[in-house]
Amino acid sequence: MPEKNHPATPPNPNNHLILTVYLPSLIMAISNGMLIPIMPLYARSFEVSYGLIGIMLAAEGIGNLAFDVPAGVIIQRLGHKKVMLIGVSCTILGHLALVWAQDMVEVIAYLLLAGSGSALWSISRHAYIADLIQVQRRGRSIAVLGGIGRIGVLIGPALGGFIGATFGLRAPFLVFAALALVGALAVLFWVQEESRRQPAAETTTIRLWDVLRTHYRPLLTAGSGQLCAQLIRAARHIIIPLYGADILGLDIQSVGLIISLSAATDVLMFYPAGLIMDRFGRKYAYVPSFIIQSFGMAMIPLTGGFTSLLLVAMLIGLGNGLGSGTMMTLGADLAPHNARGTFLGMWRFIGDSGGAGGPLVVGGVATVLGLTAAPVVIAGIGVVGVAILGWLVPETLGKKEKIP
Repeated sequence: MPEKNHPATPPNPNNHLILTVYLPSLIMAISNGMLIPIMPLYARSFEVSYGLIGIMLAAEGIGNLAFDVPAGVIIQRLGHKKVMLIGVSCTILGHLALVWAQDMVEVIAYLLLAGSGSALWSISRHAYIADLIQVQRRGRSIAVLGGIGRIGVLIGPALGGFIGATFGLRAPFLVFAALALVGALAVLFWVQEESRRQPAAETTTIRLWDVLRTHYRPLLTAGSGQLCAQLIRAARHIIIPLYGADILGLDIQSVGLIISLSAATDVLMFYPAGLIMDRFGRKYAYVPSFIIQSFGMAMIPLTGGFTSLLLVAMLIGLGNGLGSGTMMTLGADLAPHNARGTFLGMWRFIGDSGGAGGPLVVGGVATVLGLTAAPVVIAGIGVVGVAILGWLVPETLGKKEKIP
């Protein structure tokens, strides 16, 4: 159900978000984007099976998953700024350590640390926007945040591919750490520390249980749809680089270029997605988004070279752009105002289960049935997500809240 009570919104909240959220998010998005074409090939450099590659690539998502719910509780106690800074610091340390990793056990350990930091950063940022922006502008504000992530994917992969091809697969991790440090400084200087009423530990535990007990239905239905949706989003970053390199024989720079051009179509849709969500309703954006992505994923086995894979990747990017910020907006709409951080921690836990599951599903299916079968299986999961979100989840934007 749409929330009825909103915190007071300060003047020009979007201007405030530019320095406090959008700028550091852009820096972090470019940093993460650099690693999209690098990570599958970096994992493959340890000369292990597709199944073990999937485990390594899932490690960051698993670390993210493990800290989602604790992150929501920590935000309630420490506040947004401290949690953002802790999160970025863990992410920097985890990725920087990959420069010196010698075996897959080390890689998994470092990515678990990076994933825990990602959870702290993402949820504190999400809760900060949800607290600041009223529901009738929330779709556009969060869609811009989603668009910033897509700009990072537009710029980052080509940059990461160039650095990896020129200086080696480990060099992008050094650049990641340097850029992320700049993002941390932006948070340090511009995010204002809010006053907190710190509850006792026992009260926090009860609140976590109470939120789960009173909101289990949207978490179960909408959360299940989000799980499928995030799985297909995560899987595309694994399937496209591996399919391009191993099946089509493309080099790392070609793979990076494909991902960046796909992101270009993605970026074009983020603001229209926000307008659609605020004018017509959230469903009008996320249902078509995941239909298009599922269709594009099913087309990957039909590609035969750089051009055809590029076209399919751009179609998937178009669908993903239409879904910019939709799952974050849906979660913010469903979250209770008095326990928003805790609810969003559980919401992100469900969505990140899909993100962590993507590499595992791709690795498992590729090991058993071959890499060409993996995108078909992922497309089927996407269709299930469309069915759940389309038929079982109610529209969360009320008629009075729609913009004219």
